[in-house]
Amino acid sequence: MRRADPHSKTAESPMAETILANAVLILPDETISGAIVLRDGEIVDIGEGRSVPQGAVNCEGDLVMPGLIELHTDNLERHIEPRPRVNWPHAAAIIAHDAELCSVGITTVFDALRVGSIGASGARGDYREYARDLATEILDMRAKEALRISHYIHLRAETCSETLLEELEKFGPEDRVGIVSLMDHTPGERQFRDLSKLRDYVCGKHGLSEAQFDEHVASQIALKERLGTAHEVASVEAARRYGAVLASHDDTTAAQVAHSAAKGVQFAEFPTTIEAAAACRMLGIAVMMGAPNLIRGGSHSGNVAAHELAERDLLDIVSSDYVPSALLSSALLLGDLWGDMARGIRTVTDAPARAVGLHDRGRLEVGKRADLIRVKRVNGAGMLHGVWVKGARVG
Repeated sequence: MRRADPHSKTAESPMAETILANAVLILPDETISGAIVLRDGEIVDIGEGRSVPQGAVNCEGDLVMPGLIELHTDNLERHIEPRPRVNWPHAAAIIAHDAELCSVGITTVFDALRVGSIGASGARGDYREYARDLATEILDMRAKEALRISHYIHLRAETCSETLLEELEKFGPEDRVGIVSLMDHTPGERQFRDLSKLRDYVCGKHGLSEAQFDEHVASQIALKERLGTAHEVASVEAARRYGAVLASHDDTTAAQVAHSAAKGVQFAEFPTTIEAAAACRMLGIAVMMGAPNLIRGGSHSGNVAAHELAERDLLDIVSSDYVPSALLSSALLLGDLWGDMARGIRTVTDAPARAVGLHDRGRLEVGKRADLIRVKRVNGAGMLHGVWVKGARVG
């Protein structure tokens, strides 16, 4: 058994223990049958064997793994605007979003909020400023202990916008901004090199006419030409000011990856080609792909399939993106694909934690935060049987 120091503060002020026994423990590099002990919000003991001590939870052979860590999810936006131009009360939306993530095993989330807006003259009416006010509400609810899981802020810096500089200035080091991602959604580039795919997406989601779509494309290209470089420079500087990790988005070519690396990017969100993913590997940039892409077997935008990168050992991190429940499913799928469950689970626990510098979580190790989940495999799927955050059961 690997025990904590008996003279530590934890041992001097004990709380009620939680013992999860007779479990398959997903450790960083292996799986073992054993038990894990939680106390004072930390993991204090891990041991092998199938015995169930008195008072322990008998996990009956279920998987016990670190809580899932989500770096990029648009889920909160879905709650605050459940239909186009339908605004929902933010407090209720944040609580529902938090509860939904908890219910699928996510214990740490970086809520992705767009910064960079376009005025009423734009063809799309949904590009108004919202991030600062929403972040304030999230942080206020966190301070009031109204949320079940751990929340950080991820600012999606839209370089093709009008107000990015002003919006970035409204955030500071006190705002728990953990990630700033460089978003370049110029039509005809990156994610939507195929304009027909962009037309289907934008017109389908926002109900634009052909004329409005053409106006949208022209205005985005003009914004990129006028402000794109200055906005990228400001976003990189803002990340440094916040103490946040910098991420790229939708890199397509090796040249774009080299540009990202020169800016100090630590991980790449959703590279669109094998070329870009391979370049990330060469330059030490972690590759993140979307769980929906992996589970569906391909990208809805016609870009590289996540399973292709997994098969080429070019996949490091998985994000649920727009389907929270997909995160656990994708990790189990990867564990089966690779024949290594510990490796599959690392893509949604240890790897994302390391990418953003959260060294206190993401691994079942003595001294780490006691953020854990219990999962039963049913016909290959994962059924959640418990969620613990800092040792307290929350789901």
